[in-house]
Amino acid sequence: MRAEIAPEACGRRLLRDWLSAAQRAQFEADKYFDVTGSDSGKRYRICYGTAANIRELDRDGKEGTGWCFAPGGALVPGDVMLAQKIALETSETATLALANRVPLIPRLTH
Repeated sequence: MRAEIAPEACGRRLLRDWLSAAQRAQFEADKYFDVTGSDSGKRYRICYGTAANIRELDRDGKEGTGWCFAPGGALVPGDVMLAQKIALETSETATLALANRVPLIPRLTH
């Protein structure tokens, strides 16, 4: 019971509630999900984590530029990823103006 109410589990549940069915399936299978930017229509991949966890995707779905932005405070990954999703889907240009470009770091696969 204690694990079910832990902050990280609550953050994951809230995130899942906001994901589309396709995003939820991606997240369950691969620990990431894709979103479409509100202004450019570009696709971004939000990977499980709290920093340097966003990749811009090219037309073929290949990961390119890495991005880092997050809300302030000590938040669990699910909460950070939800904020990132909402920011890119509603205010892409303003969000990226504040974000940092980061070198693309290969993700570990499962």
